[in-house]
Amino acid sequence: MTPYVTPRRRGAAARLRPPRGGVVAALAVLTALLLVAHPWLPGGPASGNPRSLVQTFLPWTALAVPVLLAAALLRRSRGALAAVLLPALAWGWAYGPALGDGSRGGPADLTVVTHNVDDANPDPAGTARAVAASGAQLIALQELTPPALDAYERELAASHPYHVVRGTVGLWSTFPLRDADGTPIVPWRLLLRATADTPKGPVTVYVAHLPSVRLGTGGFATEHRDEAARNLAARLREGPGGRTLLVGDFNGTTDDSALAPVTRGFTAAQDEAGAGFGPSWPARFPVARIDQILLRGGLAPVSAWTLPATASDHLPVAASLRY
Repeated sequence: MTPYVTPRRRGAAARLRPPRGGVVAALAVLTALLLVAHPWLPGGPASGNPRSLVQTFLPWTALAVPVLLAAALLRRSRGALAAVLLPALAWGWAYGPALGDGSRGGPADLTVVTHNVDDANPDPAGTARAVAASGAQLIALQELTPPALDAYERELAASHPYHVVRGTVGLWSTFPLRDADGTPIVPWRLLLRATADTPKGPVTVYVAHLPSVRLGTGGFATEHRDEAARNLAARLREGPGGRTLLVGDFNGTTDDSALAPVTRGFTAAQDEAGAGFGPSWPARFPVARIDQILLRGGLAPVSAWTLPATASDHLPVAASLRY
């Protein structure tokens, strides 16, 4: 027997039904809020550090806009369509300039490459030849291991006769290097500092590799990286002024506020003179630029780009600079 539903009950059910496009509009507003309010998300290990996690992948919120737009069109909701404008405008304001080509053209005085070569790299010799072929005068490498170091030294000796290695980070140069020093930023990671005597004057070069981060049931684990970032920032404050390069694998993007003590006062070559976001990891499908070239003190970026993949799980990144 089919139960009888009174008109009053049907009307009550209709009143309880969410408004057309309401869910789409709510998701659009939440996406826009994420784009503008991410600095106020909780940070630190106690909360699982959602702030760093969101900031690392924040540019990918662009993918939400066409999805929300399609949903609003399917619902035929003017309110939802209007709401989708909010994340579109917020994303355009935050990241629109990065979509263009920021290269400035003209001659460059110096080209630098940084590459996390992967401690499990099956072809260190081929990786060394690939970065040398870039024509960079300065090549910074991270995750060097004793078995592979001989291959890098052998392959780079002819093109880059000067080099220093401290721990798992190294710097190869076509210019003489002096005042090399290695300072722990956490017990198992050293910060390399050296001065390159270029024809137009000295350049202080720091090569860093901050500890890895992990995403698990406890959230986004960044404690060791953040500790290393604080120690690195202290070393930078103690260092000399003048033309300075800070390069390496930061295991974080320049959007990550946890790295602000390090990046403060520096210009990111990719942000100023690159085309697009230039993601560098993972090499097979890069989603985040965690390998950085930062500069200050009389250095200006001319262009920035990623190099073709090597046998590493990171892409090499490069920048040309002008004094």
